[in-house]
Parts: sequence; structure tokens; C-alpha cells
Amino acid sequence: MRGTKHLRFLTYAAMAAYAAWVVFPMIWMAYSSVKSDDAIFRNSLALPGPGDFRISNYSRAWREAHFDRYFLNSVVVTTAAVFFVVTLGSMAAYALSRFYHPAGRFLFWLFLAGLMIPSQMTVVPLFFEMKALGLLNSRLGLILVYTANGLPFSIFILAGFFRTLPRALYEAAVIDGCSEWGAFWRVLLPLARPGLVTVAIFQFIGIWREYFYAYMLTGGDVEGRSRTLPIGLANLSITAQFRTDTGMLFAGLVLATIPILAVYIVLQRHIIKGVAAGAVKG
Repeated sequence: MRGTKHLRFLTYAAMAAYAAWVVFPMIWMAYSSVKSDDAIFRNSLALPGPGDFRISNYSRAWREAHFDRYFLNSVVVTTAAVFFVVTLGSMAAYALSRFYHPAGRFLFWLFLAGLMIPSQMTVVPLFFEMKALGLLNSRLGLILVYTANGLPFSIFILAGFFRTLPRALYEAAVIDGCSEWGAFWRVLLPLARPGLVTVAIFQFIGIWREYFYAYMLTGGDVEGRSRTLPIGLANLSITAQFRTDTGMLFAGLVLATIPILAVYIVLQRHIIKGVAAGAVKG
């Protein structure tokens, strides 16, 4: 009994230490974002003193570094891409999990193969394809790329989730007069809400902080009309005329992090349930 208590204490202590290790850098980033550069380099771990407080770091990051424009681009691109990934992924996952056909099984594994292809291998042909379609340096091009990139994960999670739903629900809906679309939209899709929320959270976080495709596909947009927040963070060094402006950089990081934290805190209770259900082997 005593050994069990000691083991539980050690487990809780290890979890508390890990939580502190994860949370402290975020707290440090937050209070460093309102410090002057001199205060940061003089004592990086100290709280800002009365003479070191620089709330202007946020206004300078927002206006001088054009974070208002980058933030709007990220909101538009991320919202649209997540919507298309969840919508198209749920319909494809429903079809692939409910209708048994050799071609459907092949398509399912074909989609999963997309999870195994590194983005670095696809960026060159993707660049020339976007150029041929006239979608370089545009928000629409990023939305289409992020949607295609997110569909394999979405189908993988949601197909497993739809398989856990009793087929009797679908049969009862059809007997009551629902069409195929009606049974999907009115009965099965609402029951798959935890899986939908899980996919939306992971896609939102991944797209919001994605840098590689955004840099490669919007590199020619000098005015920043389609560039997203990760590119904006890199642009801070240019705004600071290539000198170190650490306070403004931390302020930009906080502005980029707040939406991710907000979405995760509001919807995090759905993640474990959705991932566990999506991992069930059908």
C-alpha cells in the first residue's frame, strides 16, 4: 500500500515537473513581450520593472510589421481550409467506411499514402502547378494546398469514427424515409461531432503555424497581400532593419499564439474522445 502511494506521488511529481517545463516558456515569452531589449538581455528571466515596461511592442508589431494584414490572411486561409477539410473529409470518410467495395478500400489506402509523403518532395511540382493555374501569391492557392494536404488525416480519423457508429442507425433513418444524403447529414454526421472537432483542432493548429508552403507559394508577394502570420514573424527582422528587436519579436509570437491557445482551450475536451474513436480498427 505504501509502495503504491509512493509511486502515485512520484507520478504526480513527474507530471507537475513536465507541466512546468512546458508552461514556463510560454509565460516567459508573455512577460518578455512587454520588456525592452536592454531588460531582456540584462536579465532575461526577470519580470519587467517599471522603467522596462514596453506595451508599445504590440502596437509596433501590429502596425509597423503589418501584423494586421498577416493576421487577417491567416484567419481567412485557416478558416476556409479547415472548413473544406472537415466538410470534404467527412463526406469521403462516410462513403469509404459505409460502402464496402474493393475500389473503396483502394481509395482509402491511397488517401492514407498521402500521410507518408514529405512536403519537401511535393513542393517543386506543386509550385509549377500553382504557377500554371495563376494561383501563386494568392490566398486561394494556399487554401487549396492546405485542403489537399489535410484530407488524408481527416479521412483517416473520420473513417474510423464512422465505423464505430451502429449501422442500425443508418438503416432506421432509411426506413423512416431519409435519403442517403439525409441519413448522413441528419443522423450520422451529428453523432460524429467529436471526430469533426478533433480534425478541426488539429488542422487549425497545423495550418495556422505552417511556414514551409506559405513561404514557397507566397514568396513573390512583396506587398504581403497573401502572406500569413509565420511569414510575418520572419518579416519582423526586416521591419527592425535587420537589428535585434527581441521585445517586438516576442510580442509577435504572443499575437500568433493566442488564437491557437484559445481554440485548444475551448475545444480540447473533444480531442481524446475523437482520437480514441478514430483509432478503432474497422
